Amino acid sequence: MPSTRDIRRRIKSVKNTRQITKAMELVAASKMKKAQQAALSGRPYATLMASMLSSLAARVDESQHPFLVERPVKTRGILLVTTDKGLCGPLNANLFKLVTEIKEPAKYYAIGRKGSQFLARTKRDMVASFQVHDRVPFGEVRSIVELMVKNFTEGLIDTIEVIYPRFTNTLIQTPRVRPVLPLRNLKEFIAHLADSTGSSQAPISDDREMLFEPGLRPVLDALMPFYVNRHIFQLVLSAKASEHSARMVAMKTAKDNASNLLDDLTLDYNKARQSAITQEILEIAAAQFATS
Repeated sequence: MPSTRDIRRRIKSVKNTRQITKAMELVAASKMKKAQQAALSGRPYATLMASMLSSLAARVDESQHPFLVERPVKTRGILLVTTDKGLCGPLNANLFKLVTEIKEPAKYYAIGRKGSQFLARTKRDMVASFQVHDRVPFGEVRSIVELMVKNFTEGLIDTIEVIYPRFTNTLIQTPRVRPVLPLRNLKEFIAHLADSTGSSQAPISDDREMLFEPGLRPVLDALMPFYVNRHIFQLVLSAKASEHSARMVAMKTAKDNASNLLDDLTLDYNKARQSAITQEILEIAAAQFATS
């Protein structure tokens, strides 16, 4: 059985660990609340955009837009959205499993240091690596999307897909592979956008007559890149909310485990101390009995 001194040292170490994990839990909870508000606040705007696009889709020839033209897939373009730091449970590991299941030729774009390290370690073709702040500025995400769209239009990649953790609630973050380009039709895009915003069904246009100036095709050409930017931006917001939620849950679990371990160590310490005191009493009693 360990000595009381060893148990005291372990108790002190576990207390320090519990204090650190508690502080990290509070920090993650604060960031999680802001990230969740950002992800949820963007959903009505994305739904309204999808409703506008739905009204526009019924009046244009979708096959003429380059984002909607389906072509043979020779090289997939995949954006991997991970975290910059660890201590967030199996969040990144679940995303890496989806990457390892990809056997086709692909070029990868990474958001987050963990994802870029994984791609470099597994020697996959990584085109670029980016970091996005916790506030997720739209300009940072737009620069990433513009690079991928440029490679898509130039033919370097034949698809644009996003691997990210979809935020469901604080306890559930589901790894997803979200196809973005090309779209077979605008209805598919609207369905994807509705799913990313958490809507139970795709938004549909109302009975109001909408007028598009200067024309349907110019409006579609202007809106489609913006819709793609906004769509991926919403996915990154969901990934950030998932990151902070997973980290808060992981730190809370670590704090609770430290508390349970501390209780067990305290019990062991009391038993060891009681055993030592009992042994000393027996030795004193035996010494007095021997001298009498």
